[in-house]
Amino acid sequence: MTSPTRTLPLSFRRFRRLRRSEALRALVRETRLSPGDFVYPLFVTHGHGVREEISSMPGQYHLSLDQLAREAEELRSLGIPAVLLFGLPAEKDEVGSEAYDRDGIVQRAVRVLKEESPGLVVFTDMCLCEYTWHGDCGLVTVSGEVDNDATLPLLARTAVSHVAAGADIVAPSDMMDGRVAAIRSALDDGGSGSTPIMAYAAKQASAFYGPFREAAESAPQFGDRRGYQMDAANSREAMREIEADIEEGADIVMVKPALPNLDLIARARERFDLPLAAYNVSGEYAMVKAAAAAGFLDERLVTLEILTAIKRAGADIIITYHAKEAARWLV
Repeated sequence: MTSPTRTLPLSFRRFRRLRRSEALRALVRETRLSPGDFVYPLFVTHGHGVREEISSMPGQYHLSLDQLAREAEELRSLGIPAVLLFGLPAEKDEVGSEAYDRDGIVQRAVRVLKEESPGLVVFTDMCLCEYTWHGDCGLVTVSGEVDNDATLPLLARTAVSHVAAGADIVAPSDMMDGRVAAIRSALDDGGSGSTPIMAYAAKQASAFYGPFREAAESAPQFGDRRGYQMDAANSREAMREIEADIEEGADIVMVKPALPNLDLIARARERFDLPLAAYNVSGEYAMVKAAAAAGFLDERLVTLEILTAIKRAGADIIITYHAKEAARWLV
């Protein structure tokens, strides 16, 4: 009698032969995840000795400047090459003045990190939402509308101040039209033409940002951000947004959030020959943490599966709150 196995096409047997052990699976693995793929977000605040856990994002903290050396050393030991800084100002006002203050919290954090760990790549997020009392991403008119054009000079001024402090890459996240061109021009005119810009190019108006708004204390006080952030239903528009930022001078482009937009990451990878970042955002992180705490899933396996999927879709850079844990798991 002929063995049933021998009647299978050769290709079926070949698939199984290469899955027999972890060593074989690792040898033929197509997508390889590494700590070197990660950028770790940090939320910096004024004060001393502050290490306050963010309730909606277990394992993430508000950190004062004196805590940054410890963070930098831990990241170095884990092989994570970069951080993305968000600042919590001492005071908020109508024009977000601490965003571009030479002694603002992000500017001071950059100087600390570059002194403590000069090899660490420091990205700085640039948006006015953390710094304005109303929580919107730009200046607001008397009628409550965000004034796109009036906001651009302040974003450019913020970029210049970050680079003067030592930032390696500036990352505008505000989604104002024309902001990459305004920042590129200001950097070039100020003698910082070699500084790259990572544009939040396809940034959707997403419900996945909820925990971040607690972390950054940036929830809008009125209205919403759908007037300038992208509609999540639009994929062709996402490609046009990315293309526009590239034409304006972006060096790295980003898709955000990552997990609901693997299709957009894949499309962008096929279409654009620039480094591509994806932001594995706060809501994605918080869901995994909550489900793991409830015993509904294996946190390690799910986290690594998510991050691998983001990289497999085409991301070169993954901004993720999971970075430290994932780096330890990948050892």
